[in-house]
Amino acid sequence: MLVGIPRERSAGERRVSLTPPEVARLQKKGFKFVVETGAGVASGIADDDYSDAGAELVAGDAELWARAELVAAVRGYSSDVRQDESTLEFYRQGQVLVSMMDPLGQPARVDAMARRGTSLFALELIPRITRAQSMDVLSSMATIAGYKAVLMAALELPKLFPMLMTAAGTLTPAKVFVVGVGVAGLQAIATAKRLGAVVHAYDIRPEVKEQVQSVGGKFVELDLQTDEAGDSGGYAKEQSDDFYQRQQEMMAEYVRGADVVITTAAIPGRRAPVLVKAEMMRGMRPGSIVVDLAAETGGNCELTKSGETVVHDGVKVIGPEDVPSSVAAHASQMYARNMANFLMLLRAENGAADIDSDDEIIVGTLVGKGGEITNQRVKDALERV
Repeated sequence: MLVGIPRERSAGERRVSLTPPEVARLQKKGFKFVVETGAGVASGIADDDYSDAGAELVAGDAELWARAELVAAVRGYSSDVRQDESTLEFYRQGQVLVSMMDPLGQPARVDAMARRGTSLFALELIPRITRAQSMDVLSSMATIAGYKAVLMAALELPKLFPMLMTAAGTLTPAKVFVVGVGVAGLQAIATAKRLGAVVHAYDIRPEVKEQVQSVGGKFVELDLQTDEAGDSGGYAKEQSDDFYQRQQEMMAEYVRGADVVITTAAIPGRRAPVLVKAEMMRGMRPGSIVVDLAAETGGNCELTKSGETVVHDGVKVIGPEDVPSSVAAHASQMYARNMANFLMLLRAENGAADIDSDDEIIVGTLVGKGGEITNQRVKDALERV
């Protein structure tokens, strides 16, 4: 199987889909590679590193897409609304694309990709099962995002995170409140704790309490009915407007008492729930920070603007975009390992992509084949558009 590794077309995207160590590992399994020149430069990878790993370098994306049987990318056309339709010209009948695609959030754009006849595998749909953990790109990228969110806050906060006893007196530790305890939230808790902050965390799923405590945080328990707050994939379910209103009223004291609030709550294929209203922030001290990791899907904070920093009554609300890309070297390393493990599962004995496999990971990830959408979840999302 000839695999193409393109230079990413999304503006500001610095990651690369496969790194030289993974290229070398996959070649031993029978894969061959063509790499667009400059594909890994933003991740600190020189073209020569790919050549040394046995890949062939090609200048320009047109030749790469024309030759590759399978294209391994970080972001497909559908995952970045800023990509124009000219990207679709590269997709062709009989080719396979494996990448992130935001299939539940942008089903119409996925449909446009599928109509080109390309077989599409969306890595966001990797099942949350034990056997697929080594391919779980969402968890890998969430780990990076949770870590980086704390560093963003630490750089902007006009105080230090740890308690320090100095000749000039004792400095009290910063108070951090994390909303949403998925992979990103847990990494944020652990990172803030390592920096010396006092960390509280909240999630509507009560079963995550032990996880919060295991990384040094204190779990906030609110008097709300949350028996069916999580789905089978481990994500939080969307709740009623009344639930969110009562939740906000109870969370307000923790928001106002925090130096840093980090929000991470997301619902696949839906707008992020607004959990932190402007009214809740009214008592926050000037200089406090909100880092909203859900900014790209609308934001958990009412004041969030994606890609911008908003100052409201002295409080900075940071709405970062594509956070993993800001740590491109390690993000690419983790993504590449996930990608390589998936490609090894996808490769059939004859060397081609095993599109018709009955493996639940391949079936669950395949979203388009033969010119149409094949995944029921994506079909349902398309009907709601």
